[in-house]
Amino acid sequence: MSILDWIVLLGTLIFIVAYGVWKTRGSKNIEGYLLGDKSMKWWTIGLSIMATQASAITFLSTPGQAYHDGMRFVQFYFGLPLAMVVVSATFVPIFHKLKVFTAYEYLETRFDLKTRMFGALLFLIQRGLAAGITIYAPSIVLTSLLGWNLTFTIIFIGVLVIIYTVSGGTKAVSQTQKHQMAVMMGGIIFAGIIVLTYLPDNVDFLDTLRVAGKMGKLNVVTFDFDVNDRYNIWSGLIGGFFLAMAYFGTDQSQVQRYLTGKSVTESRFGLLFNGMVKVPLQFIILFIGVLVFLFYQFNPPPIFFNEPLRKEVYETEYAPSLKELEAAHHDVFMKKRLKIHELVDAFDTGDEQKIAALSAEVNGLEDEMKKLEDEAVTVIQKAKPEAETEDRDYVFLSFVMKHMPVGVVGLLLAVIFSAAMSSTSGELNALGSTTTIDFYKRNFAKEGSEKKYLVASKVFTLIWGLLAIAFAAFASLLENLIQAVNILGSLFYGTILGLFVVAFYIPRVKGTAVFIAALIAEAFVVYCFFFTEIAYLNFNIIGSVLVVVISLFIQLISGNEKKAVSS
Repeated sequence: MSILDWIVLLGTLIFIVAYGVWKTRGSKNIEGYLLGDKSMKWWTIGLSIMATQASAITFLSTPGQAYHDGMRFVQFYFGLPLAMVVVSATFVPIFHKLKVFTAYEYLETRFDLKTRMFGALLFLIQRGLAAGITIYAPSIVLTSLLGWNLTFTIIFIGVLVIIYTVSGGTKAVSQTQKHQMAVMMGGIIFAGIIVLTYLPDNVDFLDTLRVAGKMGKLNVVTFDFDVNDRYNIWSGLIGGFFLAMAYFGTDQSQVQRYLTGKSVTESRFGLLFNGMVKVPLQFIILFIGVLVFLFYQFNPPPIFFNEPLRKEVYETEYAPSLKELEAAHHDVFMKKRLKIHELVDAFDTGDEQKIAALSAEVNGLEDEMKKLEDEAVTVIQKAKPEAETEDRDYVFLSFVMKHMPVGVVGLLLAVIFSAAMSSTSGELNALGSTTTIDFYKRNFAKEGSEKKYLVASKVFTLIWGLLAIAFAAFASLLENLIQAVNILGSLFYGTILGLFVVAFYIPRVKGTAVFIAALIAEAFVVYCFFFTEIAYLNFNIIGSVLVVVISLFIQLISGNEKKAVSS
């Protein structure tokens, strides 16, 4: 990287951390530290919600997802706007009315202590692991492409987040996330504009979109119903709705964002703002991945995007095999590029028959390139059996490092670091809050002072930060990064959502029934993950529905038994 890139990167990060510490210095009590004195405006809440969700994984992995699989991943978010309406109407007023610090306090009010503890424990397990992934994910890619030390990068990100999160609590998280969102959105949109300027002068924007469409990259909506397909409109609307309901309604990292609102109205507007903006935001990020794909239709792409790993293979006995595949890959690319130019000319003439024939040829050549890429992965696996060979997380950053101008590289690296910091800070803040309120205060220090709880919150936040760093240092990847986090969430969110659905809407069900149902549902979801091919989005539906149905059944049986005994 150039000196200018380093100045942009480090200057951005230092400003964010310093601003967060300075702006939120001097929290005197637990409400100020955990809920920001309930002083946040709706736009701060909305941006904070988005920043907590938009981790570095979003900006690293999503463009690569679009590069390989097209736009259909956006369907994952189709259920989110509807979920925001339901959460705003149901969850927000109840949480505000009860003046809770965490979502799980409500479970004890409605059911009993063991149900509260189980819900909080599921959150701590899921979000504690996710915090490690949100640090590890960008670190592993950055270290690979930039040659940085992995452990140093993990510690660097983790320590930056810990400094202002422990210092200022929720208010520091919310205040810094506004600036982080500005950096993230400005950087990613600027990157998209630059990619557009790289497209050939003799090919206009509309023609490139038509090329992308003919190559299956603009598949925004797919209507095929398949429970094993992760991304179609049905899994997005139904599974995505349940996942968003669980995440925004029951995950403390999000609940804590809107509990800081000055009023129910401010909290609702913040959530609805997120609902309106999230799908277009993801569409833009995916579309940038499509633009990178189009760039590589006119410029030779690497056969494998993780260049450092590819170079390591050059030092092994498999180097000749890999180089042979690269040469063949380049030859097929040259043929494909020629056909794409012919296809663009056919668009101009409107010859539909020729367009169809050339589209088939282009896609056939694209399939040949993919086969060669798969063969290259096989060679790399033989040369480096321990290496991670999923390279879609390297697509966007590899493009940035090779083709972006000086200064912009530093800006986009700042985007990735800012995203990692924003999501991790929200997670650590929520983990510290839940540990303090639901476990420490509830079970071990019921009569403690404000100062004691404040100190405990900071200590627990620090501990979770150190645990996240430790987990990140020993983590391994799970498919590609964007899927890893969503899979992890789906393993737990359905059960947690089921607890809250029963709590809100089925008053006849009591604590023991819903507790047993939640244990059974969670066990079944874990079984599905390890032993079935069911798409992970459906775990959210399965978990929540099982909790509802089984708890009703258990309550019915126990109620009948009591009647029989009394009679």
